[in-house]
Amino acid sequence: MKKNRLLKVFFVLSLIAGNSFANDEPVTEAPNKTLSALKDLRDKTSDLTINAMGLLGIKYKRGGSSPENGLDCSGFVRLVFKTSSETELPRTAKEISNKGDKVEPKDLQPGDLVFYNTLKKSFSHVGIYLGDNKFIHSPSAGGKVRIESMNVTYWKKRFNGARRINEEEVKK
Repeated sequence: MKKNRLLKVFFVLSLIAGNSFANDEPVTEAPNKTLSALKDLRDKTSDLTINAMGLLGIKYKRGGSSPENGLDCSGFVRLVFKTSSETELPRTAKEISNKGDKVEPKDLQPGDLVFYNTLKKSFSHVGIYLGDNKFIHSPSAGGKVRIESMNVTYWKKRFNGARRINEEEVKK
């Protein structure tokens, strides 16, 4: 289980570190790659991003908050922040959108939260920005945690904004 997680992390980090996706298809699995470059990449990437990528492939479940049973978008984000930095975030994407500091798209950094209008209401979906205009999220019923391009027309049209979580503001 741990080796599989490291393989996924290595694959995604190598893509973000300089290689580009051949197309904008979602990434849901990592191929069987060696781990030799993982240490160098890990030094450049936060625990938050690594933990998020370790959840690639976990199934979506509405209201879900655990990898064993499935995760919805906010459950995914909450779990990543809790395990990475002991930061407690609110339960819904809308509530999370009121935390932290507003970030302009040109200033996005890995670990920032990106919000979308997917249910005909603002801030109804949340994901974690990875860099290179890619974000990771738990999409919807029938989906799995995956990485997607923010350049895809669907996401571009629904983008609501981004926030950078101030851990001290939200810690309990």
